Amino acid sequence: MSDDSGNQAGRRGPTNAIGAAVERLRKAAAARIPCPPVRDLIDAADIGRAYQVQGQVIAAALAAGDRRVGRKIGLTAPAVQRQLGVDQPDFGTLLQSMAAAQDRPITADLLLQPRIEAEIAFVLASGITDRDPSLAATAAAIGEARPALEIVDSRIAGWDITIADTVADNASSGMFVLGEQRLTLDEFDPVAVTMSMTEDGAEVSAGSGGACLGNPLEAVRWLARKAVEFGDPLRAGEVILSGALGPMVTVRPGSTYAATLTGLGYVTATFENRA
Repeated sequence: MSDDSGNQAGRRGPTNAIGAAVERLRKAAAARIPCPPVRDLIDAADIGRAYQVQGQVIAAALAAGDRRVGRKIGLTAPAVQRQLGVDQPDFGTLLQSMAAAQDRPITADLLLQPRIEAEIAFVLASGITDRDPSLAATAAAIGEARPALEIVDSRIAGWDITIADTVADNASSGMFVLGEQRLTLDEFDPVAVTMSMTEDGAEVSAGSGGACLGNPLEAVRWLARKAVEFGDPLRAGEVILSGALGPMVTVRPGSTYAATLTGLGYVTATFENRA
């Protein structure tokens, strides 16, 4: 019998293909066992359908009692795009269950294939409903900024992803940690930030605010436009992870990661050894 798995999505139809992709990703997350890519179910370039999968995955989490606390922008840094072989940003949803505290070790077994990156988190003081907000309007909606570590993760085995795979998988979201420092945009310049991230004291990643779409505020503006386009505008109080400032690093259980963002502050995360 010939292998025609590439035609499965067409035979299933769009609704069945989306449902099958959702089920595959949910089972992988529940079992903590990575699954094959979902591009055999949805076309590798069909970003619209991939966001439909993501939406259903998040809807199931909310129905189970989780709570949305913000959004994340992924694939903003050229270094990360090169690492994953993609050429455009994406976005996902941050849930309360993804938030981790600096003062408590993160249980490595909560994650499948974690990697870590440093970035600027913005907290919105007001929503953004304009279809094409100016950079000034985007900045005006931001109440404060905080240093952040995002622990990205993939339910897809071996991080074997196309843009559709990562979008469907909630933009490869895992967990996130926010630093204590809180500054307004009047108190620092996101573009001027330089970042150094260490693993157990040794530098493993470095970058700058300019690595995030040229300006982290441009990343938030991009997200605001996309959120309106998808009928779910950014809301007051949401945390926005604006994107990596440098290359992501594979997490080693038992290690401590710390990032210093000049002008903004410091954030750290420690991972327990696997059981």
